[in-house]
Amino acid sequence: MSTVLFWFRNDLRLHDQPALRAALTSGATHLLPVVCLPRADEATPWGFARVGTHRRAFAAAALRDLGTRMAGQGNPLMVCHAPPATVLPALAHAVGANAVVCEDIAAPFEQAEVAALRAAGLPVRAVWHSSLLQPEDMPWPAAELPGVFTTFRQKVERAGIMPTAPLPPPTSLLPPPTVPPDVMLAAGAVPACAGQGADTAVPNSAAGCDPRSSFPYGTSACNGGETAALAHLAQYLARKLPHSYKATRNGLTGLDYSSKFSPWLATGALSPRQIYADLKAFERDHGANDGTYWLWFELLWRDYFRLLHLQYGAALYRARGLSELPPAPHNPRGFDRWCRGDTGQPLVDAAMRELAATGYLSNRLRQVVASYLIYDLRGDWRAGAAWFESQLVDYDVYSNQANWLYIAGRGTDPRGGRRFNPIKQAQDHDADGSYRRLWGTA
Repeated sequence: MSTVLFWFRNDLRLHDQPALRAALTSGATHLLPVVCLPRADEATPWGFARVGTHRRAFAAAALRDLGTRMAGQGNPLMVCHAPPATVLPALAHAVGANAVVCEDIAAPFEQAEVAALRAAGLPVRAVWHSSLLQPEDMPWPAAELPGVFTTFRQKVERAGIMPTAPLPPPTSLLPPPTVPPDVMLAAGAVPACAGQGADTAVPNSAAGCDPRSSFPYGTSACNGGETAALAHLAQYLARKLPHSYKATRNGLTGLDYSSKFSPWLATGALSPRQIYADLKAFERDHGANDGTYWLWFELLWRDYFRLLHLQYGAALYRARGLSELPPAPHNPRGFDRWCRGDTGQPLVDAAMRELAATGYLSNRLRQVVASYLIYDLRGDWRAGAAWFESQLVDYDVYSNQANWLYIAGRGTDPRGGRRFNPIKQAQDHDADGSYRRLWGTA
């Protein structure tokens, strides 16, 4: 008997799972699927939880769904309440696993997790599979990525680079090995099956299902997990919403103003290649327009931020980013007012109240509030990025970091930063004041 340990990370799905396929075809006879949850009390340098209640609740729902799907194939998902460097070597030793297979994530914290496992003597095979396009399919090496997104997009389109077809979910899983009870106890391990909950720190229902939410994640339509993700994709296409995507994408309220793919993409419950494949089928049946193109455009942006991490890695996390600008000072009082939605700027405060209450915020407003913290409050962009990491149900390490660098003028943007005038933004996107009234700031 031989066992391979599969470590789920930001890839909580069975469809289009190259890393899981690699584990299933590794020659092992048994599979131990594991996920490691961060501690509820893990704090950022700015004193608040790295993973807040909204993120924990949405991820817990995703894990329950994944656990149910895997249990249906005879191999339940093990959820461990301990760091990977502590849990995985002990589990591997207990079941005789000779390797760990996992998603490759090109961000410093996630890379350090893998390095710690290797330092403990555990072989790790990390498989890249979070992007629409594969890095090896690019017409340039990672170090020569174009410094401007527009140039990147144009070169990709001229080269005719297209995604490969998404992989189907496995029809069966390898059987699980027997894990000694004492090892299970030491790992804080529980099965991620429906009804048990994958995270005892949050309830099974939404912690922040505010009736004003544009993404009510505790409802059946917006539940965490692969089941709801695929259902959402199907209904979004069935209602022909891609045709109106570009015209509505800068809306501020409502479920339909944007695609709402991002929460499921962020947890890995939905594959970008599955979105693309279904979108192309939609175009064949119903025609293409600027809305369908813009969904491709946004998926390319998402890829670009991933490729930036392959190019620059930890440099993206320096106080100065990729720039020569001096580190931004932290403004504790201003930052606290910003987090609470109490700056006195009505649009900014409304947005920050929505974020705190629901764990979600429109893309337009994310740009506005980030700009306000950086340029009006003269705050540290890294504190803002950490607050988004804590709060957003669709937090994505690549997009979050790169977008904050973009606004702060510390990334690759040739314009050297993007300041958004909140008064003009309110005039352009909330002319009747309905959004500000909804959140009590008008």
